[in-house]
Amino acid sequence: MSGAGKKIADVAFKASRTIDWDGMAKVLVTDEARREFSNLRRAFDEVNTQLQTKFSQEPEPIDWDYYRKGIGAGIVDKYKEAYDSIEIPKYVDKVTPEYKPKFDALLVELKEAEQKSLKESERLEKEIADVQEISKKLSTMTADEYFEKHPELKKKFDDEIRNDNWGY
Repeated sequence: MSGAGKKIADVAFKASRTIDWDGMAKVLVTDEARREFSNLRRAFDEVNTQLQTKFSQEPEPIDWDYYRKGIGAGIVDKYKEAYDSIEIPKYVDKVTPEYKPKFDALLVELKEAEQKSLKESERLEKEIADVQEISKKLSTMTADEYFEKHPELKKKFDDEIRNDNWGY
């Protein structure tokens, strides 16, 4: 296997092991997002499979003797000499050093956004629980009980009454 091909196949293999597909799938909310995610995963798997099969196999060696018998030794020897003189340049990765800092910065930003999202989710879940609790008790709750939980509303209403502002 050539150096560049092997490196590409190795990177693709490592990437497929480090992607948390199930974890990402859990955060998807809409059916459209799930479909798009499924398409992404399928495309990734197809490309990864192609990389693994295409670049992980050594090319079959050329049977020079077979061609010498059929074509002639002189011309086959020239082709063999030319074939052996071919040097495939070694792949030098110039892209990764350029984009790695940007990618790392995006990962940090992603982690921060994830933490903010988790905090907001926690706050919203608490708010939902409060609303559900209030909706259960609403039919039997007195104004004093409600104002006990929401003193800012009691102050607002008291101020309106005191100022003879009855909300008209």
